Amino acid sequence: MMDLRHLRYFQAVAEDLSFSRAARRLRVAQPALSRAVMELEASLGAQVLERSRHHVRLTPAGVVLLRETAVLLDRLEEGLQRVRRTASGDEGELRLGYVGPPTRQFLGALLREYRRRHPRVSLHLEERTPERVWEMVSKRRLAVALTRPVSGTSFLGLETVCLREEGLGVVVPKEHPFARRRSIPWRALENEALVVLARREGMGLHDAVLAGCRDAGITPRLAHTPSLIGTVMLYVEAGAGLGVVTDSVVPKGGLAFVPLTPRRAVPLVVVWHQDEEDPASRHFRELLLEWKARGMLWGRPMADGGLAPRSGVT
Repeated sequence: MMDLRHLRYFQAVAEDLSFSRAARRLRVAQPALSRAVMELEASLGAQVLERSRHHVRLTPAGVVLLRETAVLLDRLEEGLQRVRRTASGDEGELRLGYVGPPTRQFLGALLREYRRRHPRVSLHLEERTPERVWEMVSKRRLAVALTRPVSGTSFLGLETVCLREEGLGVVVPKEHPFARRRSIPWRALENEALVVLARREGMGLHDAVLAGCRDAGITPRLAHTPSLIGTVMLYVEAGAGLGVVTDSVVPKGGLAFVPLTPRRAVPLVVVWHQDEEDPASRHFRELLLEWKARGMLWGRPMADGGLAPRSGVT
């Protein structure tokens, strides 16, 4: 039966046109080399080398075999190199899920740094609701995700690390009386029209807002529950209510963010399957936790594309 050894031996003889020189190069006995070439010819049912006492020549079939062998062995070596790079995490695919608004300040810079360290790893990004992200990780459709905790996920065999507890506050127009205050109590929201992300899009945030109101002894008046944080901001800009969001949301233009007291927070976590061993995923988690330890999540952009720590953010 023909194997790679036969092809490597044939290639050496065909390139050197000498059994003795090929045997020295391969560091094998010449009879073993001759026997391997004969076994190859028997397997192919064709003569690939003409031998005489004074010369070795390729037959027409041998010319074709030499060309195809070179292609095959080159592709094999390339494939083995890719296997090694994949095993080390330097090649492969990172399937990352995330929720948009809480990660917007840092995710782009983080992925640029990841690609700089692992340029051969391709990225597959999925922005989904927290519930959908958890489901996709549990079914191994995603290797790792940045998301909110959701109820009913303890049985899914997933590991999590909390990246940050994001404090809740209100977004108001800058001319609103609340905008001049350092913080406001939850009770101040009584009788105010509130704009809160829909529960189907952000269970953790939505439930935290309702819990904050309940603990303050007030019944929230939910004027609008849109599916996107951007729409929450538009309602606030239009004067249709006060937006209740986390402090990871950066107000633009004529809006201001004011923290609510007592502080109530919504976690952002990284989640992966407990037996996930893919090196590309592991390297991403390591980089993410490195940035967390260095205070580089939720910071101001630096000239090199990273993030510098922002005062007061942990």
